[in-house]
Amino acid sequence: MVNVNSHLSDPSTRQGSASGRAATFPSGLLAQVPRLRAFARSLARDPDRADDLVQETLAKAWAHRTMFKEGTNLRAWLFTILRNTYFGELRSRRREVSDSNGYHSAQLTSPPAQLHYLELQSVAHAFEGLTSSQREALFLVGVSGLSYDEAARICGCAVGTIKSRVFRARAILLDKFGGRQHPQAMATSAA
Repeated sequence: MVNVNSHLSDPSTRQGSASGRAATFPSGLLAQVPRLRAFARSLARDPDRADDLVQETLAKAWAHRTMFKEGTNLRAWLFTILRNTYFGELRSRRREVSDSNGYHSAQLTSPPAQLHYLELQSVAHAFEGLTSSQREALFLVGVSGLSYDEAARICGCAVGTIKSRVFRARAILLDKFGGRQHPQAMATSAA
């Protein structure tokens, strides 16, 4: 093994050519592997996970080797990468749910959006089939959430008339979508 400390403290290596730096960094990484593995095991408490952490640390260090400043402490830089990787994974695991049998993921499915669009189009078409007074009453009470009294004031009619219009409109829509027959609603909708 190469003695990294003596190699990094040598002024010719620290401020040497780019090829000197290129040879120093890989050998410095390799020299730190046992220390990184010991630190990772102390954090993860699982040898396999510790080896994965060391591998991720070395990969990140290699990918960002241009950010390492020659002459600084390589071990501290690597330990910081390992520590940040470990705690970053812990944070992300807190948000994860163990779902080995797939129960939770099955709950997250949503029906295809096309069906909702088609149903909405059917309702809109059926809504247009109501008389204008029934549409107005159903919209004010059913969609806007106004009380019968407020809807009656807006329409300028009696509360009983609004209730009747809403009942008839709902019955007609139920007939169209539920297949139920409401003779009262059908007989009075002509009125």
